[in-house]
Amino acid sequence: MLSRTADHLFWMARYTERAENTARMLDVNYQTSLLPQSAAVSKVGWQGMLSISELMPAYQAKHGEVEPQRVMQFMVKDESNPSSILSCLRAARENARAVRGSLTTEAWETQNQTWLELNRMLRMGDFERDPGQFFEWVKFRSHLSRGVTVGTMLMDEALYFMRLGTFLERADNTARLVDVKFHAVQSDFFGAASEKDQEYDFYHWSSILRSVSGFEIYRKVYRDVIKPERVADLLILRADMPRSLHASMNEVVHNLAMVSSEQSTETQRRAGRLRAELQYGDIDEILATGLHAFLTQFLDRVNDLGGRISRDFLIPA
Repeated sequence: MLSRTADHLFWMARYTERAENTARMLDVNYQTSLLPQSAAVSKVGWQGMLSISELMPAYQAKHGEVEPQRVMQFMVKDESNPSSILSCLRAARENARAVRGSLTTEAWETQNQTWLELNRMLRMGDFERDPGQFFEWVKFRSHLSRGVTVGTMLMDEALYFMRLGTFLERADNTARLVDVKFHAVQSDFFGAASEKDQEYDFYHWSSILRSVSGFEIYRKVYRDVIKPERVADLLILRADMPRSLHASMNEVVHNLAMVSSEQSTETQRRAGRLRAELQYGDIDEILATGLHAFLTQFLDRVNDLGGRISRDFLIPA
């Protein structure tokens, strides 16, 4: 396969997944902001979202003070923000159009229809009218794109590069989400919290789980009250949780093996080592040594993997 074609397919999948994950992060912040809480606590959540996406300087240069409505506008429909949902879905569609011949008709039409429908919805004010419903639509279109791809594409290199892009992006975004949300909690994880704190924590943790479609999974796996350390265990180490770091890295390693070449040996070794650390990791050890430090290092290594995949297979950045 031509490296240019592989590059477009890889980034088409990454941008689609990024739009979905941005919608998930906005949705959890939006739902959490509806809970009774002080303006200061609410502001911390929105600041956290911008800083974890590394967009705080860009936002402040344009809007100054952090305000929920402005953050949502910036993250949904601001064309100057390359990580906004509008920018991501446009980039996904442009990459799909560039390799139209490598996609099935269904895969292309799904991408194209998503872009056309998004523009119609933003023009009609659907986002402002019901942000929660809009975020659900973005997630649904991403699910549809992934399902159509797996259901109609030939199982060859084109599909493997798309899956590689999807799961590399998912690993990155889940790590960012866990990091920002664990950072935002004010009460001590394991300390004796007041009844009000416990009530707030329940809604906080359950909203995080819902943001990664993990609420029902948590109930099924642990059959217990929601505890921070178990939320971390589910989203980091559980291989059977679809959006966990472990599950994402399993897919990255598998799809890397399917497209491997002589120059990709070191990339495969690094991906395999990162996966092994998640496979044999222990959540108590991770929490004891520092969750933030662990996730920061994980993000650095995923970013390094992305760069190496670009050098090995795609058009060098």
